[in-house]
Amino acid sequence: MTTAETALVTTPFPRKARRRPPAGVLAAGGWLAVVAFAALLLPLLPGFDPLHGDLAHPSAAPGPGHWLGTDAAGRDVLQRTVAGARASFAVAALTIAVGLLGGGALGVAAGWFRGPVDKVIGFGTDLLMSVPTLILVMIVVALRGPDLTVIGALIGLFTVPHFTRVVRAVVLSLSERGFVQAARMIGTAPLRILRREVVPHVASAALTFAFTATTVAIVAEGSLSFLGFGLRPPEPSWGGIIAEGRTTLGSAPWISLAPAAVLCLTVLALNYLGERLRSTDQKGVRA
Repeated sequence: MTTAETALVTTPFPRKARRRPPAGVLAAGGWLAVVAFAALLLPLLPGFDPLHGDLAHPSAAPGPGHWLGTDAAGRDVLQRTVAGARASFAVAALTIAVGLLGGGALGVAAGWFRGPVDKVIGFGTDLLMSVPTLILVMIVVALRGPDLTVIGALIGLFTVPHFTRVVRAVVLSLSERGFVQAARMIGTAPLRILRREVVPHVASAALTFAFTATTVAIVAEGSLSFLGFGLRPPEPSWGGIIAEGRTTLGSAPWISLAPAAVLCLTVLALNYLGERLRSTDQKGVRA
């Protein structure tokens, strides 16, 4: 064996270097992880009570013992902000569940069967999109009382048309692709084609849009709470805490600014990750 052949055999092939995620993705994902873990774990710690008021320190500035200060009733702003995250995430989870399941099923049906089915579903989605969402939710909450399940389900209902359109567009595109046409030509059952060839691609697009729907749900819940149609005080929610502190912005701005900053950063992180995932999916489709 020659020297060149020996070197070729003994020299390992260079491994493809792993690409590190962009700094923005790491920062956005890290922030969401911190907020999620805080909302899940901090309420389990002893002494965590967002409703307890320290009457000796009302409207206390941020510092040791109360890292984000206290509100006018002496309640810890950090604890209330963490508890408010649970309410926002609960509404977001219900919204995604209703929108993804309902809109996904309707979008697949409209894009696959087309014809009259597509027209009926299209008319229904157009009709639902014409309804003023927040006004209807406020009316229902005024009649039924504030309930996170009702709020999340209603917001989710109004995301169904958007999920339907996203999924329908993907199904229409996939139905003309070569692998779907080949499956039809060899006599594969339509339901089998949907399950094995269409649904995996649809799930990717729908989950990408779910980031946008999550931000819509969080902002909508915060807006409803700010207007007094969310959880009843003193139960904490981001919008409710912001509303409680608006009368003391001059003397104790941290009451409103702390939950407002967490809300804005959370929405920003979700939007950024959604845009990155969307651009990645588009590159994969073009490839």
